[in-house]
Amino acid sequence: MRPRIHPESRLVAFRDRAANTLFLNRSTAASTQTIEWEDGNTYPLIDVDISSASHPFYTGTSRVVDTAGRVERFERRYGRAATARP
Repeated sequence: MRPRIHPESRLVAFRDRAANTLFLNRSTAASTQTIEWEDGNTYPLIDVDISSASHPFYTGTSRVVDTAGRVERFERRYGRAATARP
């Protein structure tokens, strides 16, 4: 790798807002928020909406998806699709 062209990689704390869990991982992401970790060090904090702690695939839970509403909204916007040819 060429020197001085890659962003700095450092430890960053990620907080999953859905599951209210914290992860400490290496990242190049920047943040203005900080958090003091269990080891006494301060790390940048990035809030995420979903992670492995709250994603349905990893947790085994399912969510109801409003597919009927999406289809109706699509049909209102673009009209009913043509019927399939034999």
